[in-house]
Amino acid sequence: MIRGIHHVGVHVRDLDKMIVFYKAAFGFELVGESFAWKDEPVLDRLIDVPGSAARGAMLRAGTCYLEMFQFEAPEPRPGAPLNPQDKGYTHFCVDVTDIENEYERLKGLGMSFGAPAPIDMGHVKSVYGRDPEGNVIELQETAAHCEFRLDALPKSE
Repeated sequence: MIRGIHHVGVHVRDLDKMIVFYKAAFGFELVGESFAWKDEPVLDRLIDVPGSAARGAMLRAGTCYLEMFQFEAPEPRPGAPLNPQDKGYTHFCVDVTDIENEYERLKGLGMSFGAPAPIDMGHVKSVYGRDPEGNVIELQETAAHCEFRLDALPKSE
């Protein structure tokens, strides 16, 4: 039985800085202790990355977990973070209330946005932005009549 998505993983260049940002920006809290590995064949097999070495942390906000990794080996491929039209996982979405205030607050914490304000699509107000390392985050505020409201999901037992 699938119960839902447990977490989203994000690779970052500066784990400590990004933990501080996600705590301030979205209210994430560190779950347990941060972790690290190097020369661990079982972890190399688990993540299918031979010779891996990294630091990581699991964060939680509401019913969402966010796992961050800062790899030192193998060296990450150079290049810009993915854009919404690129193949692969390209963003995660944070459900908010009062999106206009959140937009301004997050800009003050270092997020950048392409649109000058959230866009009202009728069933949802939404805007895409980037964290300080360029990773794409969508903010959305669902309207009362929206069919995919987060608060309409059944409560877990």
